[in-house]
Amino acid sequence: MVSIDGFSCIFRIIDDKSWLKCQFHDADQTSIKKPDELEISQKDFAPLSANSDMPLDRIQGSLLGLTIGDALGAHVEFRPSSYLAANPVKDLVGGGTWGLKRGQFTDDTSMALCLANSLIACQGFVPYDQLLRYKWWYRHGYMSSTGHCFDIGAATRESIEEFETRQRKFAYDHNILLEEMDALSNCDLLQAFDVYCSKEGVAGNGALMRLAPVPLFFWQRPEVAVDYSGISGKITHGDKRVYDACCYYGALIVAALKGATKNQLTSETFYDEHREWFGDEDLHTDIIAIARGSYKKSGGYQDGIRGKGFIVNALEAALWAFWSDKDSFETGVLNAVNLGDDTDTTAAIYGQLAGAYYGYKKLPKKWSDCIYAKDFILCVSSWVTYEGEIWFKNQKVPGISTLINSFDNTLHNSRPGDSINLTTQRMRASLEATSGLDIALGTIVRKAIDPNGRIGDFYDGWQDCVKDESSVHRQQKG
Repeated sequence: MVSIDGFSCIFRIIDDKSWLKCQFHDADQTSIKKPDELEISQKDFAPLSANSDMPLDRIQGSLLGLTIGDALGAHVEFRPSSYLAANPVKDLVGGGTWGLKRGQFTDDTSMALCLANSLIACQGFVPYDQLLRYKWWYRHGYMSSTGHCFDIGAATRESIEEFETRQRKFAYDHNILLEEMDALSNCDLLQAFDVYCSKEGVAGNGALMRLAPVPLFFWQRPEVAVDYSGISGKITHGDKRVYDACCYYGALIVAALKGATKNQLTSETFYDEHREWFGDEDLHTDIIAIARGSYKKSGGYQDGIRGKGFIVNALEAALWAFWSDKDSFETGVLNAVNLGDDTDTTAAIYGQLAGAYYGYKKLPKKWSDCIYAKDFILCVSSWVTYEGEIWFKNQKVPGISTLINSFDNTLHNSRPGDSINLTTQRMRASLEATSGLDIALGTIVRKAIDPNGRIGDFYDGWQDCVKDESSVHRQQKG
């Protein structure tokens, strides 16, 4: 067992999940295998017990809810509210903005699948691997319903390109071949790489649209799920409101998985009642206003609710749709789409929470059955459920004083200065109280172990295999 900075580093190779890899039809890597071409069958699903108390139905509901919202809004994306008032969306259809087939999805779902696949492949939260899979999507069409990245927000594109720039510089500075950077898993190197690839003030909704896999994976440790939700957004969108919006929405999804009622989820005191999940700093005032119920406007668009690309608008619009959906996913998701503008993303954000609340079995079957690569998404959902449970059980405390000290100096210390720091007296007391129990911290630090027990420094996410340090070719600076 290797211990770095007080954390036990464990990484299991998943040999039987070829669908996590970036696979191509040709040797020149010009034609990627799309999700529906990855030949998923029932044997590929996670081995969940029929008597398990894990919330599989809600987790499947959240990811399928996201996808349904995305697909419903795709054909009218960028259409203004005035157009949709005259031509409201009433059903799932193809064509329109992107010329997609009925049930195909856009960047919202593609990025959510990239994030989910990263959590499964790494058995935890590794921002570097998340960015890597976003790069695969951007450059190769990984997890795209068309095999191409055809829809990408400006902030997301800039952050991915900044990630590529940092990969090149990091490779040079550390004498690593550039082609080895996509296989990077050395603990020290991962911690040295700055994963915050966005500029300050970038506050688009692209961080929130893909969020669901994080709270779905870490829901059993709410304070960690909430913080990781924020970090997952901030690596591509640098504004504090992004971090806080993702934290708040992540908390709502966690609460939904735990069985909270709609009144509890939309309560103006939800934030206060779950304050221990959010760390020391208060949420940004714009997000506080939403938590206090600013979205509760019966007139919807007429009262100022907007389906815009600004994350504050997007969060407010999604919660308005959830609050006013009359206990019907179909009603809520159509209301989200018909706000206009960023139709697919508003509906996808709604679908994450509403799907977690209603569950997969209560989603409109007429739509869920038509979703592109539905079986693949359900398979991913099963592994998010399973690996999240394994992660929760296997995070052993190596020594609580060491853990608390190292917690101050690893992932959270690497964030920008305005990030929330979870190492409060309250959390320290919680850690001390759970000494000897499972704990969900430090997943960025790991060792890679292949099926034969060999320990390697590089995990090649592209090919899903370990590389020995001795096999990694190093550059020599001139």
